[in-house]
Amino acid sequence: MNKAESQRIAAYLELLGYQLAPAPQNADLIILNTCVVRQSAEDKVLGTISYLKGIKNGNPHLPILVTGCFVNSKVEQLERRFPHIDLFFKPGDYPELLNWAQKRGIAVSKTDINLPLTKHATPDAFVPIIQGCNNFCSYCIVPYRRGREKSRPLMNIVHEVSRLVKCGTKEVTLLGQNVNSYGHDLPSQPDLSDLLAELYNIDGLARIRFLTNHPKDMSQKLIKTIVSLDKVCEHISLPFQAGDNDILRAMRRGYTIEQYWQLVSTIRNYIPEVALSTDAIVGFPGETDGQFEQTLALLSEIRFDTVHVAAYSPRPGTIASRKYQDNVPPEIKKERLNKIEALQAKIAAEINSRLRGRIVEVLVEGKKRGKWYGRARSNKLVFFENDDDCSGQLINVTINTTSPWALQGEIKSKRLSKNKE
Repeated sequence: MNKAESQRIAAYLELLGYQLAPAPQNADLIILNTCVVRQSAEDKVLGTISYLKGIKNGNPHLPILVTGCFVNSKVEQLERRFPHIDLFFKPGDYPELLNWAQKRGIAVSKTDINLPLTKHATPDAFVPIIQGCNNFCSYCIVPYRRGREKSRPLMNIVHEVSRLVKCGTKEVTLLGQNVNSYGHDLPSQPDLSDLLAELYNIDGLARIRFLTNHPKDMSQKLIKTIVSLDKVCEHISLPFQAGDNDILRAMRRGYTIEQYWQLVSTIRNYIPEVALSTDAIVGFPGETDGQFEQTLALLSEIRFDTVHVAAYSPRPGTIASRKYQDNVPPEIKKERLNKIEALQAKIAAEINSRLRGRIVEVLVEGKKRGKWYGRARSNKLVFFENDDDCSGQLINVTINTTSPWALQGEIKSKRLSKNKE
């Protein structure tokens, strides 16, 4: 979501005549987009704000703006704490940005900043569809910083994607803190399945993804929609967070491990070759060795394609920070995190090894170290060599080398593949 918002702001400023600067020291305007989902992220934000103060000392008239989840409701306190920042605006609060620009005499375009940004078309694009979250998981700061759920009108999204496709985009990823809640707050109450069906009809759009799903809200209707619409990739992000019911209850996740298992079974029954990714938190307050072992056991049994794991860190203002003591030592958190990463590397290596000799469809995003790279429908990263310009193309690649993190292959055909790995 932050990446999508940064791209949106940057492209909009380009419409006003700005160009991307190679470094902060060369900029006429700096906008810092922030994340504070974990303490390490907030520490990085604070370090960057301090670094920008040094730049401003050498250029007092340089405007510096800060947005993202670091900006809470207490803006006046932030302004007093960081007087060198010219504007704090909440994530997605583009009108505030435009008001600031107008006050400085910047000619503001009448283009709706929520519409697509097409100056630099990319093969794949992020498209926010719902902002905020109503779930209030006990560890999560998002509802406090991004507010309650607010869906974008369905046709607004369809028009945006249509314009992106006309400019060369072939794949879109629909974004939301909880995409499964999309539409419940709109007058006609469309859901994510309805939106997928509308986007499916856009000529030239080859792939659709969406994230992140909440296990308690993912419906059988949505699963059946994924099966029925071949433009929707067989890749589902389904965070489980912990393998113990008591920890899940303390996290306020709204489901049990048994219910999560049932959902995974249903998904795999309808989509046998689905690629599942997930999130896990280690070291939540009170997590015992036995409870952590249940998380390890779940990972071993379900065998996800990708696992994003983080150590719990208290976020001021959240339910967990008020209710629970952060009593799992940092070294224990690190040990548990390392165990999950080692287990997942082994599982991912085994899963990916089954793709050797198979043909996968790759949407080429660019080039790194002399090789083209892109994503398969399963969201797996694929590298291959070719002398031609392959950027933005859908290409069939035969996989010959695998690892836990990426696949290597060679081109057999540039024809659009209908095979699904």
